[in-house]
Amino acid sequence: MKAYFARHIQVFLATLGDLMRHPGASFLTIAMIGVTLALPAGLYVGLLNLKQLSRSWDQGGALSVYLHHGASGQAALAAIRRLPGVQSARYISPRQGLREFERQSGFGHTLSALHENPLPGVVVIHTPNSPQALAALAAALRTQTSVAHVQSNLAWLERLDAALALGHRVVTILGALLGFALILILGNTTRVAVVNRATEIEVIRLVGGTDAFIRRPFLYTGALLGGLGALCALILLELCLLLLHGPVHSLALLYASKYSLTGIGAGNACKLVALGTVLGWIGARWAVGRQLRPGVQ
Repeated sequence: MKAYFARHIQVFLATLGDLMRHPGASFLTIAMIGVTLALPAGLYVGLLNLKQLSRSWDQGGALSVYLHHGASGQAALAAIRRLPGVQSARYISPRQGLREFERQSGFGHTLSALHENPLPGVVVIHTPNSPQALAALAAALRTQTSVAHVQSNLAWLERLDAALALGHRVVTILGALLGFALILILGNTTRVAVVNRATEIEVIRLVGGTDAFIRRPFLYTGALLGGLGALCALILLELCLLLLHGPVHSLALLYASKYSLTGIGAGNACKLVALGTVLGWIGARWAVGRQLRPGVQ
């Protein structure tokens, strides 16, 4: 058993030394793999940040209840507060609503020409319930005689969740396609290496070397190139996040938010390196297996 592991360590170190003896070709291959893996990884990190941002927005639900003109705001507020699931409710009179609209829109002189206030009374409800409970509460509110319209702030968040689910599916498909492309890249690299060492392989066979012995350095080469390419992808991803950190922070400040970009995380980084290593091994195993078959030159 010790001899078995010693042979593997010896082949691993020899393969690493061979890559270091050809730094130019090794760097180009690793950079190509890094760019290939950085694209789906970057899209995945983008989805993670969008999910985090949507969770920060979804801190409970809110409903805006528009009352009929002439309805008693205080009576409607008292009736709404008695409904189950209502955490807090605040009444905004038509006069308060018009004043707020004048302040935010800047159309004060235009609005002063109106003969009567067109805005209805509004009751703003806050509730920590789930979207399903919020929908049930909205249905109950619509049965109130004083209620003209109910508007939920979670409708667009539900659409955002659906868009994120679609984005996750697109990233999965794109990652699978680029993973297959990575296998082809490393397979072609391995095939060229096998062809270049055809004479050496023939000599090893003449002295009794098995196919497993011949395959071993090529498999380590593929796995090392895949793993190092994944590390290159992580470096590229961190550089992109570093370049985007300043603009995102400035944009968040404009919205009075402390939001900042989140990286891929240690766990996902390890998974990406492992994935690159496995894909490199698969590509090398596929190519060297084809080249070592009898009759294949």
